[in-house]
Amino acid sequence: MNDASLHLPPLFEPVAVGGRTDPFDRARALAVAGADPGIVVHNITNECLRAAIVFAPEVTLEPAMAMMPACGIGFQNALGSLAPPEVAVHLQWDGAIRVNGARCGRLRAAAASGDPAAVPDWLVVGLALRWQHPDDAPGADPDRTALIEEGCAEIEPTALLEAWIRHTLVWINRWADDGNAPLMAEWRGLAHDLGEQTVILGVEGLFVGVDEHFAALLRVAGETRCLAMSRLLEH
Repeated sequence: MNDASLHLPPLFEPVAVGGRTDPFDRARALAVAGADPGIVVHNITNECLRAAIVFAPEVTLEPAMAMMPACGIGFQNALGSLAPPEVAVHLQWDGAIRVNGARCGRLRAAAASGDPAAVPDWLVVGLALRWQHPDDAPGADPDRTALIEEGCAEIEPTALLEAWIRHTLVWINRWADDGNAPLMAEWRGLAHDLGEQTVILGVEGLFVGVDEHFAALLRVAGETRCLAMSRLLEH
């Protein structure tokens, strides 16, 4: 159902879902059914904020995948505008979101087509953010955290969701006007494991950066492996 309680920029339409409904799955279903771009499906509970945005790309798949890092940067900017200054957000290439070093959420994506040479009819980017652990879980895994544990208890989930959409829109507009350069420069400053040995999509190597379409570049045994961001798409 449409949600008039959220205040989003023009052309964005909030749709609330409840219970166990995954906004990412609902957004995909709406996109397949021909829904207009700009729909923001969301489900907010005490433990988790989940949301998904429907896009209608005008470029082929690989350039369109820039929407995923744009949404990540938008989230970092949004949380940075609301959280205490000591809260640090970093982005993994595969979509994981780290707050003060620990995993706190993730971005995910799906598209109408996996053909890199085709313009997909739709692209959905989803956000899942852990607000607080279940009562018996805080601190159980040092590599996982929740916003409340990181000093963000005063933030209203709806305010963060609204800010995410606003800041993401700023970066989408910059990408549309100026290309990948500003987006890439901002992302590099937030990237987790950049310049370090890591594992991406099952490939272990030195993460040396990304190409012009945000494909991950790994140095493996003296050679550079290129992992297209479209490989992150869920089917």
